[in-house]
Amino acid sequence: MDVTTDAAAGAVGPWLIVGLGNPGPEYAMNRHNVGFMVADLLAERIGGRFKRAGKAQAQVVEGRIGPAGPGSRRVVLAKPMSYMNLSGGPVNALREFYKVPVAQVVAVHDELDIDFGTLRLKLGGGDNGHNGLKSLTKAFGREYHRVRFGIGRPPGRMQVADFVLKDFSSAERKELDYFVDRAADAVECLVIEGLERAQGSYNS
Repeated sequence: MDVTTDAAAGAVGPWLIVGLGNPGPEYAMNRHNVGFMVADLLAERIGGRFKRAGKAQAQVVEGRIGPAGPGSRRVVLAKPMSYMNLSGGPVNALREFYKVPVAQVVAVHDELDIDFGTLRLKLGGGDNGHNGLKSLTKAFGREYHRVRFGIGRPPGRMQVADFVLKDFSSAERKELDYFVDRAADAVECLVIEGLERAQGSYNS
């Protein structure tokens, strides 16, 4: 049986949706923090506010997404409050506390090798040099879902580290809200309807 479809259709435990980013106001609009932006929008949609998660180095919101009744899914939204390259520890602590299978973890993150605003959803795979994914994979394996938000490659000779830690450009900010909204829709579709349906609707 396909684990993705089975998990989306009849999972008992919650889904753990992780927005990856760096804590602190100085990073808030960085390209590297688009995962936080999507998590914040999802929290707004379910009417929740992020709060410190006990001893875990993370902020969480618990709630449900989807239509009222049996079609809804229980979710835990999370933002690790460690820095990006240490995300795995806090996320794994939450995963174990909420008893979430690895296949019900969704990481929302920036992706260099995809054009700005383009989405790609997948299950498993490598980290492509992304330090947040590298840390998650080290903590609990690679078979978790990813919602990859394209930010494009650095212009000219700009270093990748400098590029991801810069704010979105003024031109990008004009469209950013739309793309963040679309990424939140993709996360909801993945959790409620499964990976294949979400890929068909949002992969481009």
